[in-house]
Order: sequence, then C-alpha cells, then structure tokens
Amino acid sequence: MRITRTLRAAAAAALLLTAAACGSSGSGGGASPGGLNPPDLKAPSALGRTEGQVNLIAWAGYVEDGSNDPKVDWVHDFEKQTGCQVHSKVAASSDEMVKLMKTGEYDAVSASGDASLRLIASGDAAPVNTALVPNYKDVFPDLKLQAWNSVKGKAYGIPHGRGANLLMYDTQKVNPAPTSWSAVFDDAARYKGHVTAYDSPIYIADAALYLKATRPELKIKDPYALDQKQFDAAVALLKKQNADVGEYWSDYLKEVSAFKSGDSVIGTTWQVIANLAASEGAKIKAFVPKEGATGWSDTWMVSAKAKHPNCAYKWLDWIVSPKVNAQVAEYFGEAPANAKACALTGDKNFCATYHAADTAYWKRVAFWNTPIQQCLDGRTDVKCVPYAKWVQAWTEIKG
Repeated sequence: MRITRTLRAAAAAALLLTAAACGSSGSGGGASPGGLNPPDLKAPSALGRTEGQVNLIAWAGYVEDGSNDPKVDWVHDFEKQTGCQVHSKVAASSDEMVKLMKTGEYDAVSASGDASLRLIASGDAAPVNTALVPNYKDVFPDLKLQAWNSVKGKAYGIPHGRGANLLMYDTQKVNPAPTSWSAVFDDAARYKGHVTAYDSPIYIADAALYLKATRPELKIKDPYALDQKQFDAAVALLKKQNADVGEYWSDYLKEVSAFKSGDSVIGTTWQVIANLAASEGAKIKAFVPKEGATGWSDTWMVSAKAKHPNCAYKWLDWIVSPKVNAQVAEYFGEAPANAKACALTGDKNFCATYHAADTAYWKRVAFWNTPIQQCLDGRTDVKCVPYAKWVQAWTEIKG
C-alpha cells in the first residue's frame, strides 16, 4: 500500500467529521431501526440506456481520476466502458453530504452510517435493487442488509469498505500493555496530558461502548441508542476524561506527529494511522480492546431524485468490482467490501492487516449509525437522544 498517498487521499474525508457518525451493533438482519418508516419508494426492476453522465458526492479518495496522482485512476476506464462521464464533488462531512443530496443535483453518494439513516428517513435515498448490481454477490455477507444500509430487509445501498476505531499506545511509555478502553477512561489520569481522542460527537459512542461493558446497571444495548440516563453517563465520563486529554485529533497526520514526538502516548486511532506511525519509527501498537470498538462502513446510495439512475447503477457495480474495490481500499486505507478484491491488492498482506475477511473481528465492531429519537435498539417505552443533542453535548464536553 502506498501509505502516504493513502493518508493524503483520506485526510480531507477524515478531517473534522463534525457530523460524526454513530454506530449500530455489528449484528445485522436489516431490522427496522426503532420503528423507522421511510417513504414507500421503489427500486427499478430493470436498467435502461445510460444517460451519458453521473454526478457523485464522495469522500476524498473514493473517486480518483488521476488528477491527484497519475497512477491512481479508476474513473477513466469506467467512462470508457459505460459512456458515463463522471462529475464528482468531495464532501468534508456527512452533514455536507446530506445537504447536497437534498438538492437533487446528485445521483449517488458514498454515505457513512451517520448520514445513511437520515437519507433513508427523509426519502432522499432510494431502495437499491441489488440484482442490478452483479458484483454485489461477492460482497462479504456481514456487510449486507445491516442496520445502517437497510430497513425491514430492503437494501438502500451497496457496501463499499469498512474500518475500526482502535486503541493505539506507545509501547515504551505505556506499561503494562493495556487490554481495555479503561486506559483512556477510568485510568486516563496515569497519562494526564498525553491522552488523545477523536474530535467528533461520534466519540460519545466510544464512551457508551465502554459503559456498556463496565456499568451493566445502565442496560446499554447499543452505544448509539442512548436514553437520557445512558447518554448523561457517557457525557459525564467524557467530561471527566477531558482533564487528561492533551489533544483531540481530527487531522490524523497530526496524530502521527504527536505519537512520534511523545505528546500523545495513548488514544483512539485507525489502522492506516497506526501503519504510518510505525513506518515512521513510532513504537506503537494498535488493537481492538476487550470491550470491542466503534467503526465505520460506507455505502454507495442512489438519490431518489437521480437524473442519471442508469449511470448511477453502473457506478455502484464498478466501484464494488474486485479490481476497483481493491484499488480504492488500498489507496484510502480500509478493508474492501468485495471478497474477491483481496487477491488483487498490491500488498498481498493488505486484507490480513485490515481484517477484511475476519468475521469474528467485525462482530466486535459497533458500526456507525444515525442516533434518532426512536431508539435503534428497539425500545418503545423511552425516547433516545437524537443526533443534534450529541453535537451540543460534544461542545460542552470539550469546554
């Protein structure tokens, strides 16, 4: 993997995901999240002639045409094969993606879990007929019909890639080696001023995941379906942690620098960051702690107002095709969605490093989802704290 390019490509997408996503459990089944009832939209039963162009909203690094790096280009072959000219806009946050999709000017979007349910509920994203996406058959089963990309067994997109939020630590300065998220929560004072945390409301879910394991009396089932009492406990834990945090990171190149300099010795990270930090000499390890971890799974969704739906479907099939999915995953720094992509990565150890086919690993990851008032864990006797309140609380947490 060309790690520096990976970081540059993903940095814009990673930067300030202030619309930060919220996870659902790693279990799937496509159950209706807390009674969510989206508009009754229909997926096409067949494709027609392509329209000559497609307008996409994407994270940086997902729609590469060689302009950022001449060696990284999967757009021009798509255009040649389909006749669909690609016009793409890079979005810096999930909130921006949602806003752009509402304009009706875009045909498809690479939505993360914090955006997907909002797009489904509002009727801005249409159901997808997976039979019209031939490469869907090779997508890992544990990415299909999940709580962030389906409702009541109906698919609303094609999985693209995934990753986990890991605990990284300096092996020379953190002893004994941690096994739990307690190292950055209950025991954070041991590393006062040198703890780092992801700068986003999504991080509330990390605290909730820890409390799910350590405070059973709170009865947290899903770290993204929090009633007021559960939410308040997560916020209180993060306010306590704030005294020990040296830096909240959003630009992960800065996180690499902080671990190299010793300003940070323990905190949340991504696999691609850990790889780069280690390649530049930092003495670090990164892993999923015993409580599990949060993570993301991105999904290509089609606009309900798509002016070029046939080209959009062609793009969905292209981006998840084995060769292209391998290129995107390796360039961006995430596990591919297509199982056949693993044989086509430049780094033959890539899929092992990113746990692409490790079902047991992903069962320990609570993937991002959108917190809504209707509790995602199925409870109907209480209301859960919606996303807007997570954003407000994050400002309070950081002071």
